[in-house]
Amino acid sequence: MPHQITIYTDGSSRGNPGPGGYGAILMAGTHRKELSQGFVRTTNNRMELMSVIVALESLKREGSHVKVYSDSKYVVDSVEKKWVFGWEKKNFHGKKNPDLWKRFLDIYEKHHVKFHWVKGHNENPLNERCDVLAVEAALGGNLIPDEGYEG
Repeated sequence: MPHQITIYTDGSSRGNPGPGGYGAILMAGTHRKELSQGFVRTTNNRMELMSVIVALESLKREGSHVKVYSDSKYVVDSVEKKWVFGWEKKNFHGKKNPDLWKRFLDIYEKHHVKFHWVKGHNENPLNERCDVLAVEAALGGNLIPDEGYEG
């Protein structure tokens, strides 16, 4: 049976741009792992996308079947409506965050990923926990530079 993973993600920035962070929860069977990191200066969309990238990059087995739950229409629609694949063909000309989209596509191709949009701040416990992780990371003392941010 294929390896099934469920991932919840969220990103946050205090100001846009400003300090930001991401949070992700990965679940497989009885295992659960939380990931988060804060950045000195970034945007909300970058953190939303970064949360998905880092979660997928943390998977140990290629070819996993992954369900990603995100409250980011930016991320979910870009993939599910296949916009990102058109952007890739045009080398992301005129698009924001090409560094992250390229990184996303590299890891996306290694798995079987299906995105699901969830309404944010709507009492979904796992989405709410990701939001807490992202906000705490953005406000924390362990902020690192977002090397790809072009702000």
